[in-house]
Amino acid sequence: MVRNLVIRDLKVRYKNSVLGFFWSLASPLLMMLVFWVVFGLWMGQPGKAFHVFVLVAILPWNWFSAAVAGGIDSIVGNAALINKVYFPREVLPISIVLSELVNFALALPVLLAITWASGIAPTPHALWLAPIVAIQGVFTLGIVLLLATANVYYRDTAIIMNVVLTAWFFLTPVVYPMGNLDAMHVSIGGTDVSAMRLAYILNPMASLISSYRVALYGSNLGPPGQPDLLFLGRTAATAVAVLAVGYWAFLRHSGRFGEEV
Repeated sequence: MVRNLVIRDLKVRYKNSVLGFFWSLASPLLMMLVFWVVFGLWMGQPGKAFHVFVLVAILPWNWFSAAVAGGIDSIVGNAALINKVYFPREVLPISIVLSELVNFALALPVLLAITWASGIAPTPHALWLAPIVAIQGVFTLGIVLLLATANVYYRDTAIIMNVVLTAWFFLTPVVYPMGNLDAMHVSIGGTDVSAMRLAYILNPMASLISSYRVALYGSNLGPPGQPDLLFLGRTAATAVAVLAVGYWAFLRHSGRFGEEV
């Protein structure tokens, strides 16, 4: 059933669209171009192949933000289906996350081609992509399950999350290096803590984006390498915890979805 819903979501999205599935490539490429012009040319952001630097982060961020934005309405938007037929309700948010994953996967070959053409040769460290994608999928699904449940009872959830996602984007190192936060410190209980370390701990997407970038782009001074396993491990643990809480909340309230929608 999940497979059928994923196919349905993709067909509905690109129905009557001239470019069809190519929008999964065109959208991040256009965003990359805008950020490259603004930060790379106009503001003079230093670094090698800045367009690749941005694109490596834009693609996973788009997967996350699109899945969250679409997943919030996955229950309320399928009220007729929920009230007509009984089926495991969780397949609705799962299908949204997976359909956005398909878009992400379609764009990956283009990303790798652009990376290669820009003089950044793939290394065996690119294999880290598999666990990073898996961790992001688990985290994203947990967030979507929580928000889809909340949206059944509080329809303002989608509006609020539009603002939250915008703020979250700028709090995540998508268009700037994570190292920019290293010189910033915040005081917690009288102790100075690196803003970069805090971002890693409190913002799972920051750790994931940084991991994608290290594995596929590297740094201004070096080739792609191995992501920070300590922070990636913590992010994986956080993702599992978020999924557990999200799934628990979803199952607890799913019996009332038919009444509320």
